[in-house]
Order: sequence, then C-alpha cells, then structure tokens
Amino acid sequence: MRVLTALMLAALVPLAHAAPPAVCAAEPAAVAPAPAPDRHPELKRLSPAEEVWIDVAKQEVVVGGRIAMADGPIEVFACPEKTKEHEAVVATRSSARLIHAALLAIGLDPGSPVSFDPDYVAARGPAVAIRMRWKDAAGAVQEGRAQDWIRNAETGKPLAADWVFAGSTFWQDPQDGQEYYQADGGDLVCVSNFPTATLDLPIESSQSNDALLFEAFAGRVPPRGTDVEMILSAKR
Repeated sequence: MRVLTALMLAALVPLAHAAPPAVCAAEPAAVAPAPAPDRHPELKRLSPAEEVWIDVAKQEVVVGGRIAMADGPIEVFACPEKTKEHEAVVATRSSARLIHAALLAIGLDPGSPVSFDPDYVAARGPAVAIRMRWKDAAGAVQEGRAQDWIRNAETGKPLAADWVFAGSTFWQDPQDGQEYYQADGGDLVCVSNFPTATLDLPIESSQSNDALLFEAFAGRVPPRGTDVEMILSAKR
C-alpha cells in the first residue's frame, strides 16, 4: 500500500472525464439521461459525472451529497454513495479519490493514516474544516459545522476535534496489478479510525460495533434524503 500524493493529481482528474467504452454495433445504444444543470457554473467542476467543485478564490472544495442517516451510531461522517451508507451521515455523489485530488488542488498535502502496529499512532496531516450547506423545510439555505451533526455518545456533546487529511492508501491487486484507492470503499470522512481514511480524527476512536464513540446528532441532522453540500477547506 502507498499514500496518494500530489504527483498523482494529474492522473486522477482525467479519470473522471474518460470517455465511455464504445457500444457494439450489433447492440442498440442506450439513451443516456440528460445531465443535471451545473449548480455551480461559477466554480471549477472536476468531473461532469461527479459532484466536486473547486472555489479557486476561496480555496474551498464543494461536494454534493444527501443525508444517509439522521440518527444512530456511525463509523464515518461521509462516504461515497453505495458504500457505507448504513453507518454514515452523508453519502457523497463523488468518489473519495476525486475529493482527495480536489484537496491537493487547493494546496493541502496528505500526512499519514492511523497505525495500530505495534501501538496506536494517530492519523496526521493538515487540519481540514468541514461546513455543511442545505435547505430547511421552508426552503431557506442553512449552513453549519459538520461537527455539530455528530454527537459524542459519552458526553452528549458535539464532536470537538477537527479532521486531518491523512490521505488513505492504494492497494494493488496481485492478480492483475490494478490499483484501488482504499477510501473509495467508504472511508472518506471517518469518525472511527481507519488506515484507509481520506480524512480521519487525530484522536483514538474505536471501530468496534459495541464501542462506537460517535452517533448522528438526532434533531440537528436534516431528514434522511435531504440534499446537502459539504464544503472543505484548510482549517484557519
């Protein structure tokens, strides 16, 4: 396994723009749905298929998603869709690798993931601030800290720590040599420590189901299915 570095940014972004495979002439071509209008034409979008934008002026990354869980224990705060939605507050309409690339593009360099062998060593990296943006039941735009949507099960208070850009790792399949960015499996923004996390907490937090430290903050998280945006930037 190896950490994703800035040298891979140029390779990552074109993957999102790659042309689809040609359709066999013997098969009728499927009619693709019309793409949704770009919600942020004023920003730099990294992929026509994934919802990741860069605000160059503000040095921020904007990621589209929806609420996956509004109550209950969680291991991750945000995961790519169709991965760990059963234990995440937010499901993003983007791969973890593209969000990693966007963080590189705003000048953040990853540190290193958590380690447990032989002893616990916390994840390291630049601190990342995460704000959430959504519309309430009346249609008014709201914005707040991601930490306020996470409840410490022991204290009853919101998460007090900041995330760090640990950077996850690559795993190479020995059979075909193909490389996989580990956080694409669900560990995008974690509240339990995972060596595969893109963003992790620099505090010890168990991933054991009977010892999970954090939960979705019921009453603060918008209803399940609500469209949200996650805004990431260097902690100032």
